[in-house]
Amino acid sequence: MRVTAAAMNNTDIWTREGAYGTSEDPAAKSGWRGPVEFPRIQGGDIVGVVESDGPLTGRRVLVDPAFYDAHGHPVGLLGSEADGGFAERVVVAADRAHDVTESPLSDEELACLPVAYGTAMGMLERGGIASGETVLVTGASGGVGVALVQLATARGARVIALTTAAKSDRVAEAGAAVTVDRNEPIGPALHAAAPDGLTAVLDVVAGPTLLDVLPHLRDGARWVVAGALGGHTVSLDVRRLYLHNIAIIGSSMHTPRHFDLLAEEARRATIRPPIAATYDLADIHAAQRAFVTRRHVGKIVIRP
Repeated sequence: MRVTAAAMNNTDIWTREGAYGTSEDPAAKSGWRGPVEFPRIQGGDIVGVVESDGPLTGRRVLVDPAFYDAHGHPVGLLGSEADGGFAERVVVAADRAHDVTESPLSDEELACLPVAYGTAMGMLERGGIASGETVLVTGASGGVGVALVQLATARGARVIALTTAAKSDRVAEAGAAVTVDRNEPIGPALHAAAPDGLTAVLDVVAGPTLLDVLPHLRDGARWVVAGALGGHTVSLDVRRLYLHNIAIIGSSMHTPRHFDLLAEEARRATIRPPIAATYDLADIHAAQRAFVTRRHVGKIVIRP
C-alpha cells in the first residue's frame, strides 16, 4: 500500500535505543519482544491507499500494526518485528487493513490512532471503564494519555488528568474534567477532585506515582498499567490491594476486537486526535529530536 501519513510513538524511540530490557535483566538492550533484526524501517502508525489487487484496491485504510498469537494477544509490531510506515510504501496483511475511506478525519488525524489510541482502547476494555466512573489518567499529555482522556470521556467517564501546569489547558481541551499538576503534592489535589475515591487508574507512568495514588482508590477499583515512564520498579504494601479488592491489570497494546472498535470510532469521527506537528519523511531526524523533548501535546505526524 502507498503510505499517506504515519505518526511517531515512544516505541519508535525505545526500539531504536533497545530500551525494553528483558525479564532476566531490566537493563539489557532489547526490543519490545526481544532481538530486533536490522535494517528495520520503523513506524507502527500507518494510513494509506491500497495498491494491490483485491476488494480494498484504491481504498483508504487504517492499519492494525500488531501481530497476534492464536489467542489474539499481541506478539509483534510493525516497525519493530517487521518493517513499518516511515516509507513511501509498506506491505501489510489484508486482514489488518481497515477501510476508513468515508471517515471525516484527515490522513494525519487517522495516522495518530493505531498505536496510542489502540493501546488506550485496550486499557479501557481490559479495565471495563464505563459511563459514570471517575478515573485518573497519568501522563495525560502524551500520545496514549491524550487518547485515554478522549476515549474515556467519550464513554461518559469523568476524567482526572495528571499532567504539568504548562500542558493543563491542552489536556482539558481533550476532555479532562480536572487537571492535577504532577509537580505538586498529588494527594490533596486528588482528594479535592475525587472525595469519594477513584474507580480506576489508567497508568502509563508507574514508578512512585503508584504509591501516591493508591490510597485514593475505592474498594474494588482497577489499576490498568500500560507503561513505565516514571520507573519500572515499585515497592508497595500488598495489603492495600487485597484488603480493598483492588485489581492491577497489565495491558499491552490491543486485541483484534479492540482495534475493530477503534476503526469504528475513526469512521464515525467520534474523537479528533490533536496533532502537535507534521514533518516530511526526509526530516524524520528532526521529528524524533522534537519528539524526545516532550514539549508537545498530541501526535507528531510524518508525511512521505
